[in-house]
Amino acid sequence: MQIPIYNPRPQYEALREELEAAATELLASGAYVLGPTVEAFEREVAEHLGCRHAVGVNSGTDALLIALAAAGVGPGDEVVTSPFTFFASAEVISLLGATPRFADIDPATFNVTAETLEAACSARTKALLPVHIFGQGPDMAAVNELARRRGLRVVEDVAQAFGARQGGRRLGALGDLGAHSFYPTKNLGGFGDGGMITTDDDALAEGCRLLRLHGSSRRDHHPRIGYNSRLDAMQAALLRVKLPHVDGWNAQRQAIAAGYDRLLQGIKGVTPPVAAAHGEHVYHQYTVRIGGGRRDAVQQILQEAGIGCMVYYSVPVHRQPVYQPLQASCPEAERACTEVLSLPMWPGMGEEAVERVAETLRTAVQGLD
Repeated sequence: MQIPIYNPRPQYEALREELEAAATELLASGAYVLGPTVEAFEREVAEHLGCRHAVGVNSGTDALLIALAAAGVGPGDEVVTSPFTFFASAEVISLLGATPRFADIDPATFNVTAETLEAACSARTKALLPVHIFGQGPDMAAVNELARRRGLRVVEDVAQAFGARQGGRRLGALGDLGAHSFYPTKNLGGFGDGGMITTDDDALAEGCRLLRLHGSSRRDHHPRIGYNSRLDAMQAALLRVKLPHVDGWNAQRQAIAAGYDRLLQGIKGVTPPVAAAHGEHVYHQYTVRIGGGRRDAVQQILQEAGIGCMVYYSVPVHRQPVYQPLQASCPEAERACTEVLSLPMWPGMGEEAVERVAETLRTAVQGLD
């Protein structure tokens, strides 16, 4: 039996009739870009996350880019973010002419902390971009206090943590702006690219709406240089069907993670992920650490046994060729990149698959002793 790292099929099968009806209705409407379906989805996301505004864009990367631009980030500024993330988290900073600065991570949670963020700040720092990696965020109360003291904007990268709560509120509604991805593998995954920006700030929301549509305030009027970044209505129509189910799916992810935690106990050299006490973990990925230089060998054994597993991430962003001149020092991120391995995780995965993954991992690690 092959066990992929992610399988969207159970979600589709459970919602097939609703999804196909939504797609057919949208096709018949003729309103394919922005329009009433996107507006309805924006309202529903804002309500779900507990914020005033949600602005649909065409990808999670553009959500980050436009959020930072709306926050006033530009040439000469610095933005502090994590080196242990997908490249886009830093790339968008550079695309705006600003410079990314990298804060090292907590080795237990893989997240930046208020302390590591502050250590990377300078007089040129304009914003903080904490990445809510693998399904949980750093302590946002502490991050927001740092931002308040230093007069900084906070843009949350929520691509991997849609729906997670912290302090009674949802991630993406805690900073000045939140950037979300609806890439198919995400906790709320669409059927192509899609993204969303969330905020409680009316002016920031209006700036994001302006920027996503060529800087246009109304037809043929362009007070700013903007982007072509509109969430298409088909993605919104399908995501509207899925949104009411995301909390249940996140609960299934947490149950699967609890099963892994139980089954992986006592395996020497394997460290399961840690759910921080300050918030909820919704397990976009279930990522273990495998020490002793054995990670790559274990990955190969799992893959040969038909078990999908991935390394997120094999090279930290500050060690990518384009950012090496910055000479950032993030030893915990570098060490994590040599040890992390993400195991299969998706709603509907089933106990039998979890047990097989865990047993194969146990056998692989013990066989290398």
